[in-house]
Amino acid sequence: MIRWLFLILALTASPAFANHPGEHLDEVMADKEPYFEVTNTGKVPEIELFNQNQGRFNLSDLDDQILILSFVPRDCGAACAEQQTLLASSQARLNISPMREMVTFITVHSEDFSDTPSWDLVNWRPVMPSSDISAVTVADKFAKLSQRDGSAPMIHIIDRNTRHAGIFHGTSFNQMNLILYVNGLTNAVHPPKPPVEKGWLDQLTDWFSKVGKEP
Repeated sequence: MIRWLFLILALTASPAFANHPGEHLDEVMADKEPYFEVTNTGKVPEIELFNQNQGRFNLSDLDDQILILSFVPRDCGAACAEQQTLLASSQARLNISPMREMVTFITVHSEDFSDTPSWDLVNWRPVMPSSDISAVTVADKFAKLSQRDGSAPMIHIIDRNTRHAGIFHGTSFNQMNLILYVNGLTNAVHPPKPPVEKGWLDQLTDWFSKVGKEP
């Protein structure tokens, strides 16, 4: 009960979110949290994943959910272990709220993965890549969505409609900021769709349109 009251107070009393930033949520969090990076793209890499029962698992199958995606490649060591512990703790806080029904945590891991954190299996999915690629390769594909340098493991936040919203880097970010950000996404009545990348014909049309308007 105390944890539930603490979370309610945090979600309602935080100065950065008191006015419900709405469509400016990404920018507000980027200003508030130095370890958060806005991506806002629809270019989520297509990867073939399998759950522990060797059933096929697709990120697009959960396009009505907000996904918190992390990676534990082989030899990642303490950095990934610490991040997984932090995420499991975030899940415990998040799951005492209605967000439990709207958010899924996904850990892409290697074969030698050892599940040490106390995850809630209700909304946590441990998955592996197909046998012809490694967790390192998949993590690298997603890492290309970032414009930052560094080797710290990344936490990818995928909004509904499979919009890649942003990345929390490493483990030094404020845990409550992660929860507040996800809460902001769940509160969006009409979640934004991924930006559509224009083809060469669209770009050419835009160019001619701008030229025609020049004095």
